[in-house]
Amino acid sequence: MTRSDTLLSFFSQSFDKFRDNVYLWENRGDGYQGTTYGETRERVFRFAAGLLALGIKKGDRIALMAEARTDWVIGELGILFTGAVVVPLSVRMNEPEEIRFRLNHSGSSFAVVSGTQLHKIRQIAGELPDLEKIIVLDEIQPSNGRELMLADLHAKGDRFLAGHYDLFQQAMDSVFPGDYASISYTSGTTAHPKGIILTHRNYVTNIRQGYSLMDITDRDSTLLILPWDHAFAHTAGIYCFMGRGASIAAVQSGKTPLESLRNLQKNIREVKPSLMFTVPAIARNFRKAVESSVAEKGTFARKMFALAMKVAYTYNREGWNRGSGMRTLLKPILALFDLLVFRKIREGFGGRLQYFIGGGALLDIDFQRFFYAIGIPMLQGYGLTEASPFISANSMKRHKLGSSGFLVTDLDLKICDEKGGELKHGEKGEIVVRGGNVMAGYWMNEDATREALKDGWLHTGDMGYMDADGFLFVLGRFKSLLIADDGEKYSPEGMEETFTAQSPYIMQCMLYNNQDPYTIVLLVPARDALLRYLAGRGLVPSSDEGIVEALRLIDREVREYRTGGRYGEMFPQRWLPAAVGVLKEPFTEENHLLNFQLKTVRGKVTEHYGHLLQFLFTPEGKNILNGLNRPAMKEFLEGNQPGG
Repeated sequence: MTRSDTLLSFFSQSFDKFRDNVYLWENRGDGYQGTTYGETRERVFRFAAGLLALGIKKGDRIALMAEARTDWVIGELGILFTGAVVVPLSVRMNEPEEIRFRLNHSGSSFAVVSGTQLHKIRQIAGELPDLEKIIVLDEIQPSNGRELMLADLHAKGDRFLAGHYDLFQQAMDSVFPGDYASISYTSGTTAHPKGIILTHRNYVTNIRQGYSLMDITDRDSTLLILPWDHAFAHTAGIYCFMGRGASIAAVQSGKTPLESLRNLQKNIREVKPSLMFTVPAIARNFRKAVESSVAEKGTFARKMFALAMKVAYTYNREGWNRGSGMRTLLKPILALFDLLVFRKIREGFGGRLQYFIGGGALLDIDFQRFFYAIGIPMLQGYGLTEASPFISANSMKRHKLGSSGFLVTDLDLKICDEKGGELKHGEKGEIVVRGGNVMAGYWMNEDATREALKDGWLHTGDMGYMDADGFLFVLGRFKSLLIADDGEKYSPEGMEETFTAQSPYIMQCMLYNNQDPYTIVLLVPARDALLRYLAGRGLVPSSDEGIVEALRLIDREVREYRTGGRYGEMFPQRWLPAAVGVLKEPFTEENHLLNFQLKTVRGKVTEHYGHLLQFLFTPEGKNILNGLNRPAMKEFLEGNQPGG
């Protein structure tokens, strides 16, 4: 890798080659407006020059906290073109302590924020001794001398470029591949998250690795629905699309999260993306939207859809063996169903969408089969921010549903036992990788760096195995494992995902076993579905009969995975929960039981519900109608909780 292999050089090549292509699309309520690659470069230069005029130097840290928008990308690239380091912050953070820690720990001297996020910085500004300037992307009234509007920054940049272009060029020329590009903080499952340092070399390496999995051309576009500070969206969307002259669009922001969610479906039809990135939480919403749309069309449409799905599931199998053997006889029938049923569903996704790439967490294989059936495969990938983040993914050319795909190019991977010894194909252990995409370390945290990086190898903390065909199967986090009283271990994440995906009455759940005699599950019911069920049987939810029936229904749903149930062959019987604890409120970001990636923070759930966990390991606790579940279900059904 040469000095030219920096993000600056990489971006500049795209700016030159695709000057007239639209790179960024944004809708502020009056339709999507495009910004070309040439216009992007001009705005990036003005932004960067404005920072230099304010005294920013190579290596300074600058925080970036804004919703997905054109100025998010302009701001990040502007920071990088000065040689400074980007500290992306999630707009989902609302606790002052979370923001304060990241700004102080990184030593950020500037913060670039949107108008809607500014109040979060203002309320802690007095506790940020390193923070010199706050650059606001929207026109508002500054409250103090530290705040600077974007228009004022651009004006400073114009003057700097006119009078000191040589200094601007020197700043760009000073950036080398090994220099830090970003410090991205982990999603806050502990009081003090770690700052992951990614260099220019890390990003450029991973972008090129990503191209071994994604065929992107300058005719492609995506609606980038994941948070833009998220490593997955960052590299796979913003950077990989830029390198090929393709375009990215932001979801139109609403005044509320619900309004933004409604905009998503509308924006997909407007943008007509050819490729999209998703995570399980969003995938569930897409599937529900499809199934609800079919249900609204009446009984005949529902039966036609069910038959079409049955044929597609049988024909497709696991993708790689699609149409094999006698199943080839189903091909003309599937083609007819595709014409009558599935093509109309795809039109709801804009009509051009070829496939999804799923990351962030494990996608249940049932989701993968569902979207494969309707003709928009949802291909599972795997990575983590410490690897920039791509490690593996399925592709349209080579895929096996249920796996996390095959490795990117120029990456070494091994599966290790607890002592670090390398295991054979098919044996389960820790996933360990080495390559140019592996992080430089954790910011100001030598102990954590030494634990994660050993002799150049990144120890991911994830359990998995490689099969004989070269596909990686990721089984979950070691810290999430169920551990039986005899020491045997099992990853619960696939089971949890399946419970919520296949039961309309289970919204969230978390399995637990820490060297105990049996496994238990903490479960959040789906309130609206339960209310409809009870109403259909003429039962009053708050009555004793209603509460008992609701609890028994939940118990029956869980028991369907026992031998003889509908899904009795899906999971090893010893790991299925023997006791169910019903929760009266969901896991949310507000109660800190979900992190910014909408993953369950298992340690905090365990701590929060410690008393209930202990109770569930008693003889009384194994009875679904126990003395804790009854009042919890009553309060849940009567309360104003989200229903799922």
